[in-house]
Amino acid sequence: MSTGNYADVNGINLYYETHGSGRPLILLHGGLGSGEMFGPVIPALAERHQVITVDLQGHGRTADVDRPLDLGTMAADIAALIGHLGLDRGEHRPAVVGYSLGGGVAVRTALDHPRLVSKLVAVSAHAWTEAVYAEMRAQQGQVSGAAAEFMKDTPMYQDYQRVAPRPEDFPRLLDKIGEFMAKPLDLREAIAGLRVPTMFVAADADMAPPSHYVEVFGLLDGGLRDGGWMGEGRPKGGHALAILPGLTHYTIFASPLLAAVTADFLSRDQV
Repeated sequence: MSTGNYADVNGINLYYETHGSGRPLILLHGGLGSGEMFGPVIPALAERHQVITVDLQGHGRTADVDRPLDLGTMAADIAALIGHLGLDRGEHRPAVVGYSLGGGVAVRTALDHPRLVSKLVAVSAHAWTEAVYAEMRAQQGQVSGAAAEFMKDTPMYQDYQRVAPRPEDFPRLLDKIGEFMAKPLDLREAIAGLRVPTMFVAADADMAPPSHYVEVFGLLDGGLRDGGWMGEGRPKGGHALAILPGLTHYTIFASPLLAAVTADFLSRDQV
């Protein structure tokens, strides 16, 4: 059974749901989605974890507020939620797992609030703008509120209308998503300084090529040498990389493979 609640934190009324019991895991969805998009993988993750799905600013059941979409601000929302839930100390510190937009928020949470995060899993979250295929960047550049009328037959629009506190805000959300994607992103230096055990996960046919995630892994001391019989050559800090076969940016979040590699990574002791 899941339990839905609101938390008034950092100037926003965040909606979240809890599933299962065990070590806490905060799960962050992609742009134009909500925590519901993880429905197919939540049961597997909730076998050993208390899974907390969060609807980010302006998404799902969380109403928008008067501020742009920004990774740092949304990461501050998650940090405040962690404190609100009393998960900000010791072995109660949660793992943070995010997909796409939520992956960016998860990375920023680990960077800005490392003492609050036990482990990080970033799924289909590119680390710099140029890594995304040019044709995808061109499509992203066309996202705005003007597209709302053309999206009325899409599952994203219909799901938003079903759960949003203010369904009429969908064009506003599209405007903010478009403005967010238009901002250059470059997390090279920041990722190299990550102090939280991190796994980057991507589909083998994602929005950026597998080689991008291999390069990101290299920033974390990964893929630079043989791992050794006893794992002595693995990346310092317990970092990992997973490229999942047969998936795309639009299917990975619901894949049993994602649940499996995430559960395995979270169960491992830091090397």
